[in-house]
Amino acid sequence: MLVLVGGVGGAKLAYGLMRILPPERLKIIVNTGDDFWLYGLRICPDLDTVMYTLAGLVNKAHGWGIAGDTRRALEAIQRYGEDAWFGLGDQDLATHMLRTEWWREGHLLTQITARLAGALKVGPQLLPMSDVPVATMIDTVEHGELPFQHYFVKYRWQPQVRHIRFDNIENALPSRAVELAVEWADVILFGPSNPWLSIDPILHVPGMRELIAARDVPRVALTPIIAGSAVKGPAAKIMRELGYEVSPTVVAHHYAGVINGFVYDGRDDGAHMPGGLRTTTMNTLMDDDRKRSTLARNLLKWIGNWS
Repeated sequence: MLVLVGGVGGAKLAYGLMRILPPERLKIIVNTGDDFWLYGLRICPDLDTVMYTLAGLVNKAHGWGIAGDTRRALEAIQRYGEDAWFGLGDQDLATHMLRTEWWREGHLLTQITARLAGALKVGPQLLPMSDVPVATMIDTVEHGELPFQHYFVKYRWQPQVRHIRFDNIENALPSRAVELAVEWADVILFGPSNPWLSIDPILHVPGMRELIAARDVPRVALTPIIAGSAVKGPAAKIMRELGYEVSPTVVAHHYAGVINGFVYDGRDDGAHMPGGLRTTTMNTLMDDDRKRSTLARNLLKWIGNWS
């Protein structure tokens, strides 16, 4: 099984699947459009969120970062007059320092991620969407175009979004490991991550959409929208600002041509879905580990009954 994910929501689904599948049966492609440089370090927020979640290290209250981490280094940075707007834990810094050192030695991000995840005993294979850096850029009414982390963290995703683009996407390519993962998969899942911010960067990597759509296997997306709201983050707000209705129907249409199945929440039962899709409703709210595993089991059972 192959899963495409962004940050917290996708990490929760990956965790549920990891608890019921052998590790060699699960591969995860992660958005890297959020990646950026800070204090000379290469930060990969979505990769780290998924890695920490699967390693059992994540701060469950936030859904990101390492549980029990401290911020003494960040406090010291603030003493020098810096606006330390991006929260970096002391243990988290170790990840970024090693990633950056290996990056500068010439290793590919796919190799670096495998080395970090292996050291943390993460069983499923974690794959960056590309080894070529891509930057999600958010064009806002108030501040013009912002790098993603400035929009999302520094401004707490409050500016009004006019447009989203993926800088350097034209030069990106799926890694050979990503290509093999797509070719190997008997099921491809799109996690309940933000379609515009987390999944679109993956699908916009040249050749990725076609590679996935060509696979004659279940290709199922999960909605991040429940009863007119996003479970976490700015998905609903961005949909409204881009002129869309906030509904799972819009999410299903957004993935047209690349999915053949769609799962939405039972609280939206009766929503009109696009033709040509296999659809079902489930309880998609994953606010504890039991619900994450339950959703994963229900997904596998439903997909397993496809003829």
